[in-house]
Amino acid sequence: MPTSSVAPVSITVDDVTTVSGLLQAPPQPRALYVLAHGAGAGMTHAFMAAVAAELAERGVATLRYQFPYMERGSRRPDAPPLAHATVRAAVAEAARLRPGLPLFAGGKSFGGRMTSQAQAAAPLGGVRGLIFLGFPLHLAGKPSRERAKHLADIDIPMLFLQGTQDKLAVLSELEPECAALGPRASLILFADADHSFHVPVRSGRTDPQVRTEVLDALAGWITDILN
Repeated sequence: MPTSSVAPVSITVDDVTTVSGLLQAPPQPRALYVLAHGAGAGMTHAFMAAVAAELAERGVATLRYQFPYMERGSRRPDAPPLAHATVRAAVAEAARLRPGLPLFAGGKSFGGRMTSQAQAAAPLGGVRGLIFLGFPLHLAGKPSRERAKHLADIDIPMLFLQGTQDKLAVLSELEPECAALGPRASLILFADADHSFHVPVRSGRTDPQVRTEVLDALAGWITDILN
């Protein structure tokens, strides 16, 4: 199988803010996923790198990018307006870099939530669907659906890829929330996986095996949307 290429990208958010990104693409991609990182680790984290490389093997290009706080080396996430502007700028750059390629957006935890908030506020240009790699529905130990209220304002398909042991999205809250969204929302669960898609040894599976399941589901969902 041909290897994917990885190219550095500069993304202009506003007059004073520029962030870096990485465009990873197979020779003939069928879609491009604009992939935002979680709150605690940036675009080069091992999970993000593995997702990008393994999606390329499935014919899906990715544009990973940094939020401004991560670019500065800060631990404090950006305020929503700046985070939303960054998402919007990354999507626009993806469309510019690969015109005509179907776009999807989302990401890991915080990155996925900021993407959904941006989409709820005003549609992201050209984006066909949102993909969440562990949607952070609530704080650990504090079940709630408050963070999901904006999802009702989104009218494009959404894919929730979630571990059954995710402490930031207990199933008693997540499943009814996805059901309430109707056919717009698809929820796929991964047994024994936590918020980072880690599984215990007793599960009989490894983290790479779970990631394969997750990315097979993601790529299959994109195929369904495009057909």
